[in-house]
Amino acid sequence: MFGLGPTELIIILVIALVIFGPSRLPKVGQSVGQALRAFRDSTSSIEEEVKKSLGESTSDDESKE
Repeated sequence: MFGLGPTELIIILVIALVIFGPSRLPKVGQSVGQALRAFRDSTSSIEEEVKKSLGESTSDDESKE
């Protein structure tokens, strides 16, 4: 994914555990997951709109010929 191996992931998790503590870590993970899901959904909707508009413009070009 980002070139992170298992050792790097373990170090990141340990640092997150020290910073946020064991009680807040699940809530932080859930918030990050929701933010990533919202970002992915908005990105896919924008991508669909761009494809749709490109498809309309190419069909408009073909009808003019």
